[in-house]
Amino acid sequence: MAEQSVGELVKQATEQMSDLVRQELRLATAELTEKGKKAGVGGGLFASAGAIAYVGLMALAATVIAALALVMDVWLAALIVTVLLFAVAGVLAVTGRKQIQQATPAKPEAAIAGVKADVDEIKERAHR
Repeated sequence: MAEQSVGELVKQATEQMSDLVRQELRLATAELTEKGKKAGVGGGLFASAGAIAYVGLMALAATVIAALALVMDVWLAALIVTVLLFAVAGVLAVTGRKQIQQATPAKPEAAIAGVKADVDEIKERAHR
C-alpha cells in the first residue's frame, strides 16, 4: 500500500469529519422527533384529563354551592365557592410559573454525548 500525501490525508480527514457531523445531526434529528411524538401524545392525554377534571370540578362546585345553600342564601354560597376557586387558581398559576422558569430546554442528549466522545477521540489522536 502506497503512502498517502499530507494533502490526501487532510482531504480524507475532512470528508470523515463531514460524514461524522452529518451522522450526528441525523441522530439528533431522530432523537428529537421521537421525543416530540411522545410529548405530543402525552400532551393530548393530559389535555383530555384536564377537560374531564374541569367538568368534575364544576360538578363539585355546584354540589358545594347546593350544600351551603341549605344554611345560607344561594348567592352567598356561590360567592364563597367562586372566591375559593379563584384563590386555588392563583396558587396553581404562581406554582406553575415557577416550575416553567426552572425548566431546561429539551436537548438531544445521545447526540451531544456522541459529539463529545468524537471530539475527545479526535483530540486524543491529534496528540499522538
